[in-house]
Amino acid sequence: MAEEVAEVGGVGEGGALAQAFVQFALESGVLRFGQFKTKAGRMSPYFFNAGLFDDGAKLARLAEFYADRLIASGLDFDMIFGPAYKGIPLGATVAAELARRGRNVPFAYNRKEAKDHGEGGTLVGAPLKGRVLIVDDVMSAGTAVRESIAAIRSAGATPHAVAIALDRQEKATENGVDVEHSAVQYVRNQLGLQVVAIATLDDLLHYLSGRADDELSAYREGVLAYRARYGAG
Repeated sequence: MAEEVAEVGGVGEGGALAQAFVQFALESGVLRFGQFKTKAGRMSPYFFNAGLFDDGAKLARLAEFYADRLIASGLDFDMIFGPAYKGIPLGATVAAELARRGRNVPFAYNRKEAKDHGEGGTLVGAPLKGRVLIVDDVMSAGTAVRESIAAIRSAGATPHAVAIALDRQEKATENGVDVEHSAVQYVRNQLGLQVVAIATLDDLLHYLSGRADDELSAYREGVLAYRARYGAG
């Protein structure tokens, strides 16, 4: 797979890697079109559910996409943290894929509730230290990232960057009100962390623009309208 998507520039914002990822998400049933209600109460013409990367082959290929994007970005970090719940398998498989490529880094994750026996606490895995990369699927309100940042700092480590599968590039909501920035922009500009995404909404639109001869082209106008209404500046 790495050979198939080695080019990361020249096709859309995220390049050939992003285009291959969009196609993979569609083939896996993770990316769907229709009418879906988001957590913010918006009716979205598309839905991305990373929980449907639900077998070994899909997870392995997904980890390859994360690793390809991380390597292409030149991002340097000391360990990986996977926030509960979806971030746990994502972080673990990305750590395993990087190790397969010769970049072995420690991995840790958190529990939603503290364990009161055995080793106790909410953190599992390697001790949190150095520059920590948080791996998750998407970023809607940034809540999971803020919780991860707090846990990482409490352990004496440095929250350094976030890797996600898809940047929806839409306005975040605060107390039920739309704000002008996206969750990704907030994390970058206000929290000071780098954010690396395999693909963005712009990459999805670029993919749809090249599908004029099939049924997917019918969804482009709806996605464009959603971007115009809710897209972050």
